[in-house]
Amino acid sequence: MAIRIAIVGYGKIARDQHVPAIADNTDFTLAAVVSPRAPRPAGVRCFADTEGLLGQAAELDAAAVCTPPGVRYGIARAALEAGLHVLLEKPPGVTVGEVEELARLAAERKRSLFTTWHAQHNPAVTRLADALAGQRIQAMRIAWREDVRKWHPGQQWIWQPGGFGVFDPGINAFSIASRIVPGALLVRGAELVFPANRQMPIAAELELASPAADAPIGCTLDWRHQGQECWDIHVESGGRRYLLSEGGGRLEIDGAKVAAEGAGEYPSLYRRFAELVQTGQSDIDLQPLRITADAFLSGRRSTTSAFDD
Repeated sequence: MAIRIAIVGYGKIARDQHVPAIADNTDFTLAAVVSPRAPRPAGVRCFADTEGLLGQAAELDAAAVCTPPGVRYGIARAALEAGLHVLLEKPPGVTVGEVEELARLAAERKRSLFTTWHAQHNPAVTRLADALAGQRIQAMRIAWREDVRKWHPGQQWIWQPGGFGVFDPGINAFSIASRIVPGALLVRGAELVFPANRQMPIAAELELASPAADAPIGCTLDWRHQGQECWDIHVESGGRRYLLSEGGGRLEIDGAKVAAEGAGEYPSLYRRFAELVQTGQSDIDLQPLRITADAFLSGRRSTTSAFDD
């Protein structure tokens, strides 16, 4: 019997990624969505709020929480208490403590909790992780540069406390880095650049370290970039040069593109979620969120000119 899943938060990521992945997976059927406003999908039950949805929880098996991160904890907790398995879009919460409490509750209620990091499921990322397994990292550099006006137009929540600022896309880089580096990633230094009129940073420079790396790992996050996006990770290991570009979508080894086969990010996520639900397990990865939290805890703050959309 197909897993009856609801999507809570019917924004762009839900429409563009979650809905097609669910439609293409015979283990799932999209049973409902929560969206306080249009657009709403035709032929699917629509609720204006989570309370209305959970009033019909007996007709559901799972929920995919795709809201802004600030409200995810409350929604996920209510869904688990209603007996649903829960998939969390990235980042899984505003704080590490929130996600740890959800993990405790999921175990208590014997429900599956899945903290998704979609970039980790790109076939090229898996290929690079396999290539670096058991190896030493001689050099590594992360560069995540994009135009916030293009990728987050008018999204004021992203500048508020709990919105992550430039770390919203940057956490994707951390999720990839924590997947491919064969050792822990530690924040050794950070500088966070805040617009004078915003609560979250528009840019950041980090220095990371790892027991598996022979040199510091540099990381640049910048939302002020113009032109073609740059989502690159350069790695040198074992005498070879690796370039993971396009946010994890393309891998080059010594300058030559390498084919990487796989289902793709969101189809792979839903395959994994189906396995978790069917086996009664959870998959909870806190490393990308922990790296982000450590950057805020240990970083120096500087101020730049005001930013307006």
